[in-house]
Amino acid sequence: MRVPLSWLREYAQVPGEASAEDVMAELVKVGLEEEAVHRPTDTLSGPIVVGQVLSVEKEPQTNGKTINWCQVRVVPEGAEQTLTADGIDPSGVQGIVCGAHNFVEGDKVVVTLPGAVLPGDFRIAARKTYGHVSAGMIASVRELGIGEDHDGILVLSTLGLDPEVGSDAMELLGLYDQAAEINVTPDRSYCFSIRGIAREYAHATGSAFTDPAAAVVVDPADGAGYPVRLEDQAPIYGNAGCDRFVARVVRGVDATRPTPQWMVSRLRLAGIRSISLPVDISNYVMLELGQPTHCYDVARLTGEVVVRRANAGETIVTLDDRKRELHPEDLLITDASGAIGIAGVMGGAATEVSDSTTDVLVESAHFDEVSIARARRRHKLPSEASKRFERGVDWHVADVAAQRVVDLLVRLAGGTADASITDVGTAPQPILIDLPAGYASERIGMDFAPEQVVGALTDLGADVAEYDGGWQVTAPSWRQDLTIKDDLAEEIARLVGYDQIPSRLPVAPPGRGLTRTQQQRRRVLAALAGAGLTEVLSYPFVSMEANDTFGAAEGTGPAVKLANPLSAEFGYLRRSILPGLIEVAKRNSSRGFRDLALFEAGLVFLPQETLGTATIPPLGALPDDATLETLYNGLPLQPLTIAAVFFGKDSPAAAGHSPRAWDWADALDTVRLMADVVGVDLVIEQGEHRAFHPGRTARISLRSGEELGYAGELHPKLVAAQDLPPRTVALEINADLLFDAAPDVIVARHLSTFPATTQDVALVVDAGLPADEVLATLREGAGELLEEVHLFDVYSGQGIGDGKKSLAFGLRFRATDRTLTADEASAARDQAVHLAAERHGAVQRR
Repeated sequence: MRVPLSWLREYAQVPGEASAEDVMAELVKVGLEEEAVHRPTDTLSGPIVVGQVLSVEKEPQTNGKTINWCQVRVVPEGAEQTLTADGIDPSGVQGIVCGAHNFVEGDKVVVTLPGAVLPGDFRIAARKTYGHVSAGMIASVRELGIGEDHDGILVLSTLGLDPEVGSDAMELLGLYDQAAEINVTPDRSYCFSIRGIAREYAHATGSAFTDPAAAVVVDPADGAGYPVRLEDQAPIYGNAGCDRFVARVVRGVDATRPTPQWMVSRLRLAGIRSISLPVDISNYVMLELGQPTHCYDVARLTGEVVVRRANAGETIVTLDDRKRELHPEDLLITDASGAIGIAGVMGGAATEVSDSTTDVLVESAHFDEVSIARARRRHKLPSEASKRFERGVDWHVADVAAQRVVDLLVRLAGGTADASITDVGTAPQPILIDLPAGYASERIGMDFAPEQVVGALTDLGADVAEYDGGWQVTAPSWRQDLTIKDDLAEEIARLVGYDQIPSRLPVAPPGRGLTRTQQQRRRVLAALAGAGLTEVLSYPFVSMEANDTFGAAEGTGPAVKLANPLSAEFGYLRRSILPGLIEVAKRNSSRGFRDLALFEAGLVFLPQETLGTATIPPLGALPDDATLETLYNGLPLQPLTIAAVFFGKDSPAAAGHSPRAWDWADALDTVRLMADVVGVDLVIEQGEHRAFHPGRTARISLRSGEELGYAGELHPKLVAAQDLPPRTVALEINADLLFDAAPDVIVARHLSTFPATTQDVALVVDAGLPADEVLATLREGAGELLEEVHLFDVYSGQGIGDGKKSLAFGLRFRATDRTLTADEASAARDQAVHLAAERHGAVQRR
């Protein structure tokens, strides 16, 4: 919300010397956020004066252009020129070359004299051009930075102005004014108006506030005005789309009259361009009171106005000349011809006010916030009106705003208001809140005296009635966000002053800390980072193709489709983290990073048989337990998943060091690292997954048989399609399953001080037998003396029978109380080999 200071001063006691920065500093005290300062004089400086064209000599040029050599008077006739900058003629008449042709002798224009500076740091000086010394410039709207019109220079009579020659044009055009831009949070819609900001400034400074709505004398409604009917057969959450509609008619309007410059200047500083007098008046009142209004050409209306929901297949051409298909949930303003506006969002072109309009119907209505917000999003039509309606507008200001528009149309456009007034609808019940004495003090943590509580709430605009043990507070009509006593406690703290609240550190409650899962997650992620991987974050939105490729080993699976995706290409929630992680890897690779090890921990979304609910609970009330259970049952499973992607080399090249390329073994080692950190024993075997290389993929599972995920080299076709480096490897595991399988306490093994004895054994087994099964059997058979067993070689070929392979294992034995003999180690090894022979038909290779 941009707030012109000259406008704010009409309703709040802002010191004359106060700048936009000073105003924002005060507003910050009451919780508003400062955004920016808009001050024309930051990029524009004089001398810029009103001049009158005395003569125009047209001079054709060899380049085909025709320029005007003009004599322009810049001081009143007979007066002396008091400006003395280089190039300013003492006679008060400047010779100026001008290429525009939309002015004639006698016109009053804006002249930038030598020494002036225009936006873009364009400095005006006397310059020789086209055979003349041009001492200044006759300015256009764009050159002054007050508009986009660059078809010709600014002729002041077109603005309805006839100022004295030599007067300050910057003051005339309101260019000394400045605006403070404030960020308005969604719960404080009343601050989308000068009325609301002035009230907040008065709260911040303790000064007086003059309500602009109180200054408007509203004529009583007699019900005999333009016929209006409110009809809503499909209210959202039981709330009617429109609960008040005020209609006023002003006849004999001259829509071609120029908008007064004071109004144009304020609208421009507020960020709204001038369009026409009726439209400008409507926008001006909206900014002043926070109530949007709309003007219709009465001659283009047919029959009564009906506010209703759209019919199936109904369309409208809006003011932006776009034909829009309407949704049955859209709230419309209609007449006998059909839709003439999307309520609270944008009017229709069929009833638009034009230069030929003489009779105007003024609409000032109160619409349901949800209806307007949904229509705005559905049609992608953000507007100043919808911005206010979807946040909430004061029901009781609708008639005031209509009267204000009517008064301005009568005064500025020469119209005459009809005596009959339409005002239909039902006023909402006031919000009553019980505030126990001492409640605000308990919630905020400081003592508020009763007079502070009552004073703050009264300043807020609330009615406060005392009762035994507290107060009953009637919230002001413009504060729909005040519904419970906690809201009042917050307002009391805000108005008394946030700076008055004492600071103290909270005391941590004893016996609490990170949960078991939180501790495990931290340990695993810290271990990955410590191993040299970089954690990243990707979007959870993916394509259906990506879900089919990565979401399950067998391919296609159910996915959660987004109702309103950011992009049609990424219209689903991810079933796997790898698509987003690969996109991050691709982006880094395209920017020159050739050696990467990335990981991400996040949720994936696995829909079950029931997804979503048939209805959505109403707003403003806590759902009961059964409703909450239904909602939870409709949510997809969301397990925590950890994935990683590697490509390039494992370390930078250096003197005496040759880096090694990442391969599938690194992906497996990373999985083992995560399992070791939480104390889980894994089963790793040959696996198949459509996203991974058919021969270099490991299926990872728990000893209980539950599948954790996959690791290995990505499929060559996938790597090529994604433009990734060859031999890119990846992994993805279900971290929730890993954590559930972890013991509560990881017990460290006793460290023996006695020496170890190592023995190797090679076993010939069937080629299809997983090496991990043989390793587990050796571990079981060797008994308690075995400290470690690992696979170090796999061989098939000459000397090994068809369908067979040789697995070589290293076994390390150690006792905790003595030094083992070779015979003891050999006996333990033989027991292990014997068990492998029994279970797997293993034959020891000699």
